[in-house]
Amino acid sequence: MTRRVVLVLLAAFLLIGTAGQAQAAGYRYWSFWDRDGGKWVYATQGPSLVRPSDGDVQGFRFAVSENSDDAAQPRGTADFASICAKTPAEDGSKRVALVLDFGAASDAPSGETPPAPRTACAQVSPDATTADALAAVAGPLRYDTNALLCAIASYPKTGCGEQVSQKEDSSATAAPKTAESKKDEDSPSIGLYAGIAVVAALAGAATWQARRRRNATR
Repeated sequence: MTRRVVLVLLAAFLLIGTAGQAQAAGYRYWSFWDRDGGKWVYATQGPSLVRPSDGDVQGFRFAVSENSDDAAQPRGTADFASICAKTPAEDGSKRVALVLDFGAASDAPSGETPPAPRTACAQVSPDATTADALAAVAGPLRYDTNALLCAIASYPKTGCGEQVSQKEDSSATAAPKTAESKKDEDSPSIGLYAGIAVVAALAGAATWQARRRRNATR
């Protein structure tokens, strides 16, 4: 019975030691945002369904995210007056300010380099959707069969909402590993060593108690 308990404890410590090595998964995609006052709000509908009003500011950001709660927001200027300063209002049309953030190098698919973030003022018909406005200033766009926005201005060239492991995502920006850091990375953690030591001590105590019981019964 004592030996069984020790084995269970050892298994638990081994699980703890390996749990940190599990990699969280995210998705590489274009997220869509509305500008509400001075902050970005994650859009609840796709750009092909939203019909913005004249003077609205909307943004797109390409990044790797697990879900909408941790999605990266568009960077840069998000002010309608400055983005559409050179686009005068016209009867029978509306102006929509767009912030296009192509993401960081670490977000890019293998072999691709993200373009620099930019802004654009789309002047479109009053009933135009955000997708129409986007196509007017940042085409060509690419969608998948489920109408998911895959590429803006042909970026990225391939892929659409694919799953990406955290390890893969961080590899592009990780500093080169020295021999010492590689050794540290491959070695078990101090916590794991401590856990094994505790289990070893428990095993020793259990063995001592078992021998003591046997001696007492002789």
